[in-house]
Amino acid sequence: MAPALAAIPTTPTRDDEVVEVLRSRVEGAEEQRWRALRQQARGQPDNLDLALRVAQQALVWSRRDGDPRWLGQVQAALQPWWAQANPPTQVQLLRATVKQSLHDFDGARTDLHRLLQRQPDLAQAWLLLSSVESVTGHPGQALQACRRVRAAGADWHGRVCEQEQAALGGVSAGARQAQAAKALDELASQAQVAQLPAVRIVQAELAERRGETVVARLYYQDLMALSPDAYALGACADFLLDQGDADGVIALLKDRQRNDGLLLRLALAYQLKRAPEQALAVRALQARFAAARERGDRVHLREEARFTLHLLRQPQRALKLAQDNWRVQKEPADARLLLEAAQRLGRQDLIDDVIAFIAQAGWQDVRLKGWL
Repeated sequence: MAPALAAIPTTPTRDDEVVEVLRSRVEGAEEQRWRALRQQARGQPDNLDLALRVAQQALVWSRRDGDPRWLGQVQAALQPWWAQANPPTQVQLLRATVKQSLHDFDGARTDLHRLLQRQPDLAQAWLLLSSVESVTGHPGQALQACRRVRAAGADWHGRVCEQEQAALGGVSAGARQAQAAKALDELASQAQVAQLPAVRIVQAELAERRGETVVARLYYQDLMALSPDAYALGACADFLLDQGDADGVIALLKDRQRNDGLLLRLALAYQLKRAPEQALAVRALQARFAAARERGDRVHLREEARFTLHLLRQPQRALKLAQDNWRVQKEPADARLLLEAAQRLGRQDLIDDVIAFIAQAGWQDVRLKGWL
């Protein structure tokens, strides 16, 4: 990078002068077919079936890669119906999914409630609503939505959903988590291969909350062998970072740097090892977060707060970001980040507020004890 930084600025003198050659990305056969399908859909803007096929595949890749640009492809494919108050069922479900992924939780909730008024037996919508309610700190509503998943006929997914809520704790937290662990073992034994990652991630995170690091490591090892998505990779990397296993994080993520959240965890691993690669990763993250702010993108507030606290060592700014993030989403990782930033600055008032929320929600998580 040094020669590039030292280069003298130049101004092109001809329209056909090459300024830079971007790295080409090899497209697999599946993506080539998808691009051909997208082109076909653009030529038939009223063909809902074609649009849905394009959008659904883009959503799959968004989850796999954690790349928000795929969410833009979903919206682009569905543009003729996107602004409708009550679009076709699958469009409204996909729109809610995109909004949830972009942390527009109120917008996602509105779409889902409207959709479920028309189709109260739509299990996918209840499952997504459960996720929205859980991430925004409403465990009671999340559990009710899980039960509606089962009532809508998706029994296995509804049971996993219920146990995920039980795994957070609640009344008689220890007993609930022990029961959840047993129930999840049973659900894993009943799972098809494609379903197994959904239950393994819940099992791994539950083991972490209970302080069972050996068990959690085994679950994560199993999960990493199942074509993990970006969320699972991030969760596994966080576990390894908590264990001080920087080498494990680097081996896991060194080829996954396009994703901002995964690059952050890689940078934290480099920091643990005092590796020279840390400086380049930090510069890349600074540029990415700056670009996100210019776009008005607030999806990665948690990651930016963590980056600012641990890698930039700017606790005051990190606390502000952590507070902004806490207003949007409330999961144990968000609480932990806010507690850590508040402790750095001696903000007991904020610490007390988070502790009160944790007590009300009934969370049981040994990873939070060091900050309480």
